[in-house]
Amino acid sequence: MMDEQCSIPVFEGLLPEPYNSSVLQLLFYLAHWHGLAKLRIHSDVTLAILDKETTVIGRLLRTFNTETCPRFKTKELRQEAATRQRLQAKQHGGQSSELSSSVPMRKPRSFNLNTYKIHALGDYVETIKMYGTTDSYSTEPVSDIAISFKTS
Repeated sequence: MMDEQCSIPVFEGLLPEPYNSSVLQLLFYLAHWHGLAKLRIHSDVTLAILDKETTVIGRLLRTFNTETCPRFKTKELRQEAATRQRLQAKQHGGQSSELSSSVPMRKPRSFNLNTYKIHALGDYVETIKMYGTTDSYSTEPVSDIAISFKTS
């Protein structure tokens, strides 16, 4: 039996209303879309539903970006700040202005809609029509596969 996981209970009540409800709605639609995208067999009906859900997710993500995100000041994770500090120290020969403090400064972070992953959501239905379900092929470059065969 597969271990079912859902993040919605973790987020429930985390933010004040109306943001709590909009985040929970977004998470529900993302989970529904993910379940549809990972089906092992598709029909015209399931692809039509996936296409409709993709449109809904696009709208919800834009709403999240314009209405929810600006209401909260977010910063990079401590681990991200520490990694950035180590990289800066390495690039500056071990010297960095942030190295004087034991706790690195955490830079502001914001949600970014302009990523390839989000852009590619709209291509899923056509990709499934062309190449089949997402479990029937790999996006791993062929050169990497050839190298693994040579070393075996």
